[in-house]
Amino acid sequence: MNPSPDDALWSRGWYRFARRLDSPNFGPRPAGSAIDLVVVHSISLPPGQYGGDEVQALFTNRLDWEAHPYFKAIEGMQVSSHFYVRRGGELWQFVSCDDRAWHAGASSWQGRDNCNDFSVGIELEGLEGGTFEPAQYEALAGLCAALAQRYPIRHVAGHEHVAPGRKQDPGPGFDWIELQDSLGWPPASFPPTA
Repeated sequence: MNPSPDDALWSRGWYRFARRLDSPNFGPRPAGSAIDLVVVHSISLPPGQYGGDEVQALFTNRLDWEAHPYFKAIEGMQVSSHFYVRRGGELWQFVSCDDRAWHAGASSWQGRDNCNDFSVGIELEGLEGGTFEPAQYEALAGLCAALAQRYPIRHVAGHEHVAPGRKQDPGPGFDWIELQDSLGWPPASFPPTA
C-alpha cells in the first residue's frame, strides 16, 4: 500500500469532508495491499427506518440490542464500513482508509478473496433493493473521485457483487449508470450490470 502524502482532502486516511466517528472494528491491511476497489453497501436500522443514530451506534459497538426486536438478530455483530452516506448526503467516516474496515465479510472480486484487504466500504442509508436520493449519489461520486486521487482505485462494485448469494445490497434500486456517468470512469470499472 502506497497512499499519497496527506493533502487538502486527506489526513492519514481520513477524509476532511466527512464527519469523523472512530470505530473499533478495524485492523491493519496486509502488507503491500493496493486499495483499488470501492464496495457500495446499503443499511438502515431498523430496516426501512431513516434518520436515527442506530447505524453509527452499530459501527461503534454502542447499539442497544434491546431497543428494537430486529436488533436481537444482529446482536453482538462487530462491523463497520469506512463511510456512511445519509439520505440527505451527510457523510460520516468510521475507519481510516489506510486501515481495513470490517464491511464485506466473506467476499471475492476478480479472483481475489477477502475484499476487506483491498477495498474501501461505503454504506448508503437505504434498504436493499430500494432507491437512493440524489444527494447520496452526489456525495458518493464526490467521495469516489476523492478516493481515486489518493488510492489506486480501479473498480466500484456492490456488496451483492463481491458476496453473491449471501448479500443483495445495494440491490436493483441502485442506479449504477448514474454513478458511472457522474464519475466518467470507463464501463470496465463497474459491475457488468451497470
